[in-house]
Amino acid sequence: MALESATYISELVAANPPGTDPISQGDDHIRMIKDVLKTNFSGVNGSGTTAVTADAAEMNLLDGCTATTTELNYLDITTLGTSEDSKVVTQDASGDIVIGSTAGDQTMDIACHDLVDGGLKLAGTLVTASAAEVNLLDGKTLIGDAVLDTAQTWTKGQRGEITTLTPGATVTIDMADSNNFTLTLDQATAMANPSNDTAGQSGSIFMIQDGTGSRTASWGTDWEFAGGTAPTLTTTASAVDRVDYIVRSASSIQAVATLNLS
Repeated sequence: MALESATYISELVAANPPGTDPISQGDDHIRMIKDVLKTNFSGVNGSGTTAVTADAAEMNLLDGCTATTTELNYLDITTLGTSEDSKVVTQDASGDIVIGSTAGDQTMDIACHDLVDGGLKLAGTLVTASAAEVNLLDGKTLIGDAVLDTAQTWTKGQRGEITTLTPGATVTIDMADSNNFTLTLDQATAMANPSNDTAGQSGSIFMIQDGTGSRTASWGTDWEFAGGTAPTLTTTASAVDRVDYIVRSASSIQAVATLNLS
């Protein structure tokens, strides 16, 4: 038969050459196969000496890839002018994502950060604070010290909770719990010296008679009233008295009673 001719692998006929072809055409067949291989694998043609070592499975990773050469080169980060080190993005077994090497300064720049187009999310929640707002926390080591260590002008109402005290023969207020307290008296009660009282703290204590009334109160030595005399509470059932105080020192709480409020 006539000598086979082909340019691409798809044009090669597996049955050629038949055994009846002249032996003298063997070199022509070999040259034709070489030409087909060099044409189809032109990227490894020329003076290069590097062998293609990818196996079939590795080559098949490109099956269906439609990216252009330029798009594939995006994987070569230096093409976009970024340092080689920043190519490294890894996630360890603990789920921590590492950008770049462990040495040097690494920066993650989120190009868009707003409620419309998205931005940084933490556990699925979009962080809406701006960089300037987040930087208010820079150098802060205690919750709240970003604002509490400077003079403030309040433009809205501020309030403290009123903590309910447990009635008993002796009541010891923990000043760390609150500034304001309320106590319903159900028996004669000794108001002991508080714990955690710190100079400068102030507030009020609402002293309420239960439905029976006639409940009295005595006060520990830290409590100081005008003239050195503690007030006599209103003993009418459900009556309300208020004791306002300010802590002068750890052993001095100056107080004023306003009685029979109704």
